[in-house]
Formats: sequence, structure tokens, C-alpha cells
Amino acid sequence: MSFLELKNIHKAYYVNKTPFPVLKGISLKFDRGEFVSILGESGGGKTTLMNIIGGLDAQYEGDVLLNGESLRHASVKQLDSYRRQTIGFIFQNFNLVSHLSILDNVMISLQMTKLSKKEQRDRATELLDQVGLKEHRHKHPNQLSGGQKQRVAIARALASDPDIIIADEPTGALDAQNTQEILALMDQIADSGKLVICVTHSQAVADHGTRIVHMADGVIDRDEQLKDPFKVTDHAEVPAKHLSFGATVRMALQHMRYNLGRNLLIIFGASIGIFSVILMLGLGRGVKGYINHEIYSQIKPTAVQVAQKTSSENPQKLEIKAKDVQRLKKIDHVKKVQLGYATQGAQIQQGGNTATAQLVQTVTDQMLAKSVKKGHKPGQNEVLLSKSFAQKFNKQHPYKLIGKKVKVSLTAMDKHNIPTVMTKRLTVSGITDGSSGQFQTTLGTIKQLYHSKNLTFRANFATVDIDSFSHVTGVQDKIRALTTANGKKQYQLTGAGAIVSTLNTYIQLAFYVLAAIAGISLLVSAIMIIVVLYISVSERTKEIGILRALGVRRRDVKNLFLSEAFFLGLFSSLLALVFTEIVALAANHVATTYIGYHIIGITGGYLVFGVAVSIIISLLAALAPSSRAAKLDPIEALAYE
Repeated sequence: MSFLELKNIHKAYYVNKTPFPVLKGISLKFDRGEFVSILGESGGGKTTLMNIIGGLDAQYEGDVLLNGESLRHASVKQLDSYRRQTIGFIFQNFNLVSHLSILDNVMISLQMTKLSKKEQRDRATELLDQVGLKEHRHKHPNQLSGGQKQRVAIARALASDPDIIIADEPTGALDAQNTQEILALMDQIADSGKLVICVTHSQAVADHGTRIVHMADGVIDRDEQLKDPFKVTDHAEVPAKHLSFGATVRMALQHMRYNLGRNLLIIFGASIGIFSVILMLGLGRGVKGYINHEIYSQIKPTAVQVAQKTSSENPQKLEIKAKDVQRLKKIDHVKKVQLGYATQGAQIQQGGNTATAQLVQTVTDQMLAKSVKKGHKPGQNEVLLSKSFAQKFNKQHPYKLIGKKVKVSLTAMDKHNIPTVMTKRLTVSGITDGSSGQFQTTLGTIKQLYHSKNLTFRANFATVDIDSFSHVTGVQDKIRALTTANGKKQYQLTGAGAIVSTLNTYIQLAFYVLAAIAGISLLVSAIMIIVVLYISVSERTKEIGILRALGVRRRDVKNLFLSEAFFLGLFSSLLALVFTEIVALAANHVATTYIGYHIIGITGGYLVFGVAVSIIISLLAALAPSSRAAKLDPIEALAYE
């Protein structure tokens, strides 16, 4: 049984559905140790036959047998494995990968073996030494002569220790001296027990082998034995596998380094979008934090005001009763519930001047002592005025009102709904820095006013004190969820706490919108990566053909471009993080100087989000170009110029 056998091979190309036969029934047998020259003029079908033997072309009639096993119905993966383990290609145009060093070119095949990294490097170095190029191993192909490039191609073809070496016009681009040196190397290859098939149109090259197969017009018209085949000896084979993911990643990084300038521009452009999104998110968090800080510096953040959820102004419907207090106390994490009272339109008289307070409110635990700029919180029969309201009585020296008496007049409805004026003289206990015209007093003082006119006092809000800030949102949600007997929502949040919650929602929404607008640049980045990768596929078409000829799988080719996209996304996001941190540091330094607060709040979550989004967008952008690269026909790719 022959080592390699071709049985009645027919092959035709079609132009507008018209067949043009190229191979017209080729039947040949080959054995290891032979140096077979397939001789013939251009257009005779030699290269087509070589592609079929090499597993690059599966569209033919007939059969190819290797050790008696048919390749006719082999899958794409099986043909990849066949080329990886059995075939070594030597091309006329060398087909070296330009961005890889000579050593790395040889190691492409070795990376598809089970040898360790050190063993791969040692074998590649040894092969380059055999072809006389050990001292050039760190050079790139463009630094070598034609003869040296062909020696590298031979070393690469031998790297995985294949049984068959296919050489397509191996001396076609070489001078006479280099031709003899290459033929001598091929003699050595055949002498090592391999089958060497050399496609050539040179009679001198053909005469150098052990056998000549002459082709003309798609048929074999002469098969001549020149000398006995070389003796075949058994030897340990290099165990093969597919290209590892790590090797694919290294190749991607090598190509990125080779085109460093272009890739740096892509990374810089893509980083702008990520930077903008993270900065907007951080700015939104910082602005929200600043507003909360300013408000909560005046009020206690764990105290919230609760009122009846109604549009009615009837005091009976607005009343917060004892049963409401007990209901609110039962909520988890509520420490205390205080009744309170708020109204509008109080008349204040002092020293012949009269002013109307827009809001009268009882003091609760929600008020912080530090909000009182001078004086103290009010006690029984005392009142706390805002600075702007106090200035209505003494514009230049509002703090001089502290300790003085003011006449307070409030209007309430009696049981017959007749307005009744309640009047009492109160002592000013202190001044706050609030900007609105208002005053605060104790609940007991308000009750005394009502009782002085025999009116029924009804509290119209309650202050709920929560055990910790982390539970505030949860307690607020539970309060809002409480319902009346008929299923309607019973309570609403009022006061500064409710305003802060609503304001935070609007601020966050506004900055999410700004982040989304900034995210449009991410779409531009994705389009840029798609375009660049499509250009890269076009530029590297021949390289893809070389890799496929060496047995690299479609999946590995796809992973190669996805790896490049991954690193583009990763490096873009890392650069964006650097930009963000620099801008945040500068902006926060200025903000701290003028307002005493960091206005940009970058969190670790935002940074992780930026990296993840950048990588995901890059990978999505690479799907189409990488799929196109993986689907390229290896024969067409090798012929691409």
C-alpha cells in the first residue's frame, strides 16, 4: 500500500456556469523517501493538484488516500488537522508573516504542537541553525534576502515534523547559487524519510529529484523514475494539537505592536467615549452628594416628615392621630415618632413693625443644633427665626432680636368654621441661616395658643426618626406603601427629606441622560473599530491564508481578531481611567477650594463599568470582521496581493 495515493482526480472551474476542466483523471502513488517533481508548463494544473494534495481544496472528484484512509469526505476541521500534522508547505513567494520575527515565523507551526514553550523555541532555533540562519533569528522578513526567506520557509515547513513537504516553485524567485542550496536542503529532507513533492516548470530542478511526473493539459503524460527513493527510517514524531488560545493572544499582541502608531490613535479615540461616560456618572454622583451635604448639614438625615396623603385642607382629614403614630412606630428600624404642626400666614409684630411668616413649624428632631447660627433651639414660649425674616425687623443687625419679645398671631377655625385669631408673646431664642421667611417654635407653645381660645389642636405631620441612614430609603418605601381600609395610599413624605429624595432622582436622571449623550461617542468608537478591523482583514488576507495552510483553524483565526479587539477595548478603557482620574483630581481640587466639597465622585463600580463597556463594545464591533476573516478561502487568500 502506497503512503499517498491519488485516484482519478477531476477538477473543473466554472465561469458563468460553464465548466473549464483543469484536472482530467489524475491517478498517482507516492511513498516516503521520494523527491517527486511535478513538471509542466504554467496552466497545466500543477498548482491545483498541489492544493488538493495539501488539503487546501476539497472541491474535486475522485479520491485522495493517506495510508489507505480517504480524505474525500473529510470535514473542514479534519482537513485543518491533516495540514497541521501531515503537510508542510514551501511557497514560491515565501509567504512569511511580515510582522513576526524569523524565529516567530518558524514557531507558528510549533505552537500547534504539544511541545513546551522552551522546547518550541529550542526546536525553532535548531531548525534555523540547520538552514544557516540562527544568527538572523530576531530579524524580520523584510531584512532578509530572497534565498534567506526561502530557508526560513523551509524551516517553518519542517517545524511540526510533517510527513509530506509540498514545495510550489521553491526556486522560482532565486538565483543559481541559492537554487542549488535550496535543492540540497530538499534532498536532505527527502533523505530524512519524508515525501517531498516539488511543483516546478524547470527541467533542471526536476532532474534533481528521484522522480519526475510530467503534466500537460490536466493529464499525466509521463512518469519517470530517475533514481531510487531515499531509505525511510522510523523517527519520533512531534505530537500535534491545535493553536492554543494563549498563542493566539500573543500573535494578536505582536501584530498590535507592529502597527503601534495606528493602534495608539484608535485607543486614544475610543478612550474619549469611555472617559466622557465615566465623568458624567461621577459628576452626577458628586453634584447629588454636594446637594445632599448642604441640605443634611441643616437637617437630620435620619428623620423624615410624614403627613396624610390628601389634597383636602380640612384639619380633621390632615390630622395625624395617636393610632397613626403607633402604626409608624411598628415599622422596622423606626426609633421614635414625634407629632408636629405646620401652618402658614402667621403675623409677627416687634417694635412697631409687622411681617407675615410664610411658614410656621414646630421644632422636631429633624432640625440640627448647628443650623442655629446664634442663640439656641426654642423652648416653651420661645421662637426661632430665620435670618432673612429677622432682617425685616432689623436689617443691619438681625441677631439683636435674640432675647426680645415678639407678638405672634395665628388664625385657626373653631368648631363652627369661624376664623379665630390666637395671639401670644414669645421670646426670640435664636436665628438660623435659612433663606425663607419662617419661624419655628415648640409643639407645646402651639398647643397653648389653641387652648387659650378653647380650640381643638390637631397635629398635621409626624417626624419619624430612623435608626441609621442606610435604612432611610427602606423605611420611606414602607411608609409610602401603607394604605387605608379602602386600599388607597395613606401617607406622603413632606419636608426637606422628601425634597432631597425627589431632587436626587431628577439629578441622577439628568446625569444618566448626559452619560447617554456622551455614550454616542462609544457608537463612533465601535464604528471606528469595525472599519479598522475590516481594513486589517484586507491587509492580512495573505497572512490568514498562510495560517490556514499551516493548519490553523477558522476558530483560531476568529479568535486572533477578537483578541486584538479585546486589547483595543482594554487599553482604551485603561487610558480613559487615567484621563478620568486626572480630570477628577483637578476638578475636585478647585471645587474643594471654593465650595469645600469634591464635585466629581468616581467609584470603583464606575471604573469597572467603564472597562466592561469598552471591552464589550470592542468585541461586538469585531464579530463581523473576525467572522469574515475566518471564512476566507485559504487558496484565494494565499493568492491575494
